[in-house]
Amino acid sequence: MLRVKQELLASLAATLEGLLPGAGDKAAFESPKVAAHGDFACTAAMQLAKPLKQNPRQLAQTLVEALQQAEPFRRWVDAIDIAGPGFINIRLKPTAWQAVVHEVLAGGMLFGHQPDNGQRMMVEFVSANPTGPLHVGHGRQAALGDAICNLYSTQGWRVHREFYYNDAGVQIGTLATSTQLRARGFKPGDAEWPSGDNAAAYNGDYIADIAADFLAKKTVHADDREFTASGDVNDLDGIRQFAVAYLRHEQDLDLKAFDVKFDHYYLESSLYTSGKVEATVKKLQAAGKTYEQDGALWLKTTDYGDDKDRVMRKGDGSYTYFVPDVAYHISKWERGFTKVVNIQGTDHHGTIARVRAGLQAAGVGIPVGYPDYVLHTMVRVLRGGEEVKISKRAGSYVTLRDLIEWTSKDAVRFFLLSRKPDTEYTFDVDLAVQKNNDNPVYYVQYAHARICSVLAAWGGHLGELTGADLSALSSPQAQALMLQLARYPEMLSAAARDFAPHDVTFYLRDLAASYHSYYDAERILVDDEAVKRARLALVAATAQVLHNGLAVLGVSAPARM
Repeated sequence: MLRVKQELLASLAATLEGLLPGAGDKAAFESPKVAAHGDFACTAAMQLAKPLKQNPRQLAQTLVEALQQAEPFRRWVDAIDIAGPGFINIRLKPTAWQAVVHEVLAGGMLFGHQPDNGQRMMVEFVSANPTGPLHVGHGRQAALGDAICNLYSTQGWRVHREFYYNDAGVQIGTLATSTQLRARGFKPGDAEWPSGDNAAAYNGDYIADIAADFLAKKTVHADDREFTASGDVNDLDGIRQFAVAYLRHEQDLDLKAFDVKFDHYYLESSLYTSGKVEATVKKLQAAGKTYEQDGALWLKTTDYGDDKDRVMRKGDGSYTYFVPDVAYHISKWERGFTKVVNIQGTDHHGTIARVRAGLQAAGVGIPVGYPDYVLHTMVRVLRGGEEVKISKRAGSYVTLRDLIEWTSKDAVRFFLLSRKPDTEYTFDVDLAVQKNNDNPVYYVQYAHARICSVLAAWGGHLGELTGADLSALSSPQAQALMLQLARYPEMLSAAARDFAPHDVTFYLRDLAASYHSYYDAERILVDDEAVKRARLALVAATAQVLHNGLAVLGVSAPARM
């Protein structure tokens, strides 16, 4: 079907070019507002009526007559009608829809993928400072980031996954002192323990675990670091380094359970030790985009649309948090990433304008609008009909590992990706473990497993279906299923462009529904060999697209359930 559409578009473009030089770029198909009107709609006649000084409906008639003579339209199109002021509705022959089955079977896991475009892209996500277990908000970010990486990989981008964190800031200092207090035998509630709303302490049980392992002089290994504890409670820097390595290891376990991998871990502290922050400040000063006021150094972010100028360096000489962010993004650009996407919580909304302003002010050739941002809201968790707000291990929130242990990796991924990132989401634990059609991930996975059981009962090899005569696929249910298969490549491209992996979840639910309807309407393993092969080819193609779409989400496609 993809090939069919490409042939028809090329023919339409050539016809438009013949009517008006330069008009070929207006060749496009839309979906008719009413499905019964046809499979494709074209508005080119109304767009060209004015420059050609013709009545749009008469121009549509001229265009239709020309298209009817074009070989691709004769081969693939059943009827072309004109509606309203000049809409052209196109109805395809059954063979056009049937072509998608062979395209899927030939493409396999690469069906819907675009060729390598030679461009490098970075997606930065999770980026949690190692101060505690990953919470469900980090889980939403991990699912989003990984799915967006997978989406762009299908579109020909070379995607790099990066995790950015700080191992030496104020929060890390609080982690170190909290661990030191635990190592000295103190706990939350003791007189020696910091208390109050703004107390600098972490109260979760995991702090006691870190302290115990530090006193035991253990060695901890994380993906990007390892450290051996001295066991000396007065060694605050050693406690800090051990606690960071310990929690990075814990994060690695969380991410492994979620099947998320990173290509690189980038330390915020390295931006200072490498001189990148100072170099960035000098670039901004040299560009004349800074000024001194009230003992602070300011950046003229209002020159780039911000609502007010921003402090870069405070009176005490320390930099505000957006300065290393600017240095970090200059580093991304210098490393050759022409497209960068940051997945962050909605609380980071205020940083977008100032980071982009800093990048423009630095004058290093970074395009306007770099980087892209995908902001997500937090997640509420319901269990037993009541909201769950805390975890014993974390002390104040539900962890990602809790959610995976209560349900499954597949359920957590699919559920967290099933809504637009910036919309509120409530994760219903009870729904996620149900084995019925109300559970969306079960519904989609069951469609795949159901097809696998049919193929297993058949007992043949998929290669036997290559070139099968598909003329028997003429029922409304079969055509609806082929229509869904044909949507897959364009859905992938649109979902990548819009940073919308939720579109994939919607598509998969629609595809599963079409398959279940088809299965209920037509028996597949019939006695007529030609009909059986045609129907097997259709359901095998459906299983392939279900598998491919679930893979984009990082969700498995089980063969049996």
